[in-house]
Amino acid sequence: MIDMHASLQERHLTFDLKHSANRTLAVIGRNGTGKSSLVGLLSGLLVPDKGGSIVLDGHEVAEPWVGPHKRPITLLSQDPTLFPHLSALDNASYGLRAGGMNKAEARERARQHLEDFGIGDLVDRKPHQMSGGQQQRVALARAIAVEPKILLLDEPLAAMDVAAAVQLRELIKKALSGRTGVVVTHDMADISSFADDVAVLVGGKVSDYGPVQEKLNDENSMLRKYFLGY
Repeated sequence: MIDMHASLQERHLTFDLKHSANRTLAVIGRNGTGKSSLVGLLSGLLVPDKGGSIVLDGHEVAEPWVGPHKRPITLLSQDPTLFPHLSALDNASYGLRAGGMNKAEARERARQHLEDFGIGDLVDRKPHQMSGGQQQRVALARAIAVEPKILLLDEPLAAMDVAAAVQLRELIKKALSGRTGVVVTHDMADISSFADDVAVLVGGKVSDYGPVQEKLNDENSMLRKYFLGY
């Protein structure tokens, strides 16, 4: 569950958002409307103005402020941000090791996730030896290996070619199953593939929110105006 009432006045942003647990929310909006700032506040990379509240999975994380590594959240962006000197296996197990799991157990769990994502044969490769799609699969395996309650995805497919994006959508849908998800996207295919609800940002605020299918059927919804042209 996400319950957020937080502002960044320097950026002229104020977010009021309540989103149910175990559902995936697609966040859309024009450039500059605050999509990345919303993700930054949820992940802990940005600190909201005083007086705000951000409740994640039943825990207040805004006041007092809780750092990213202590939140029940993992963030995946369009840049896989893999460590260039580590293998796919060690990249995928990094979060587990950082959380205190012993090396053997962490590597075994990471290996299973890599197998599930179809790249079990790439465990020993370094990032420069993998394609962009393969790197993003490693990043996704790393993200869910720590079993986050909430998975944030900031345009995770923006840098992918069409063929790679189609395959990764299926993997992302699988990764989001049983979790609360927030996905920033510009692509209707992402929304159709794995979003339950949609939030449209306009002028630094959530201007429209609701189930995807309901908004698609509403000729006055912001979702239709943004993606369907009417």
